[in-house]
Amino acid sequence: MLSVSPDNVCRLVELAREFHAQEAVTIPEDPANPSGDWAVQMLASHADDASFLEFKAIVDDLEPDQQQELVALLWLGREDYGRPEWRDALAQAADSWNPQTAEYLIAHPLLASYLEKGLDLHGYQCNE
Repeated sequence: MLSVSPDNVCRLVELAREFHAQEAVTIPEDPANPSGDWAVQMLASHADDASFLEFKAIVDDLEPDQQQELVALLWLGREDYGRPEWRDALAQAADSWNPQTAEYLIAHPLLASYLEKGLDLHGYQCNE
C-alpha cells in the first residue's frame, strides 16, 4: 500500500507530460556532472515554468517518505526493481533522499510513463 496519494501521483504525471512536451526542454543523456547537481543546473533555465512550479510545489509539500515512494515508483516503472523488490527500492530511495526530489524526478524525460507503470504495478491507474 502506498502512503503517497495515487491522485497526487496522477497529477504529477500530467504535469510531467506538460513539462516534457515543451520544445525548449532538453535533458542531456550523459550529464557532465555525475553528482546529480546537473538536474538542478539544467532546470535553472525553467525555474519560472508553470508546469514545473506546480510539480515542484506538490513534491515539496509531501513528507520525505512520500517523496521516497515517488522515487521508488520511478525506479519500479523504469524496471530497475521488480514489484517483489518494492521494499528494496524504498530502502534505496530512503538512503538516496535529498531535498531536490522534484528536480531529480522531473529530469527524467520518461517520468510520466515510469510513474504510471509503477502505479499500475501497485494496482492503481490514472484516469485520463
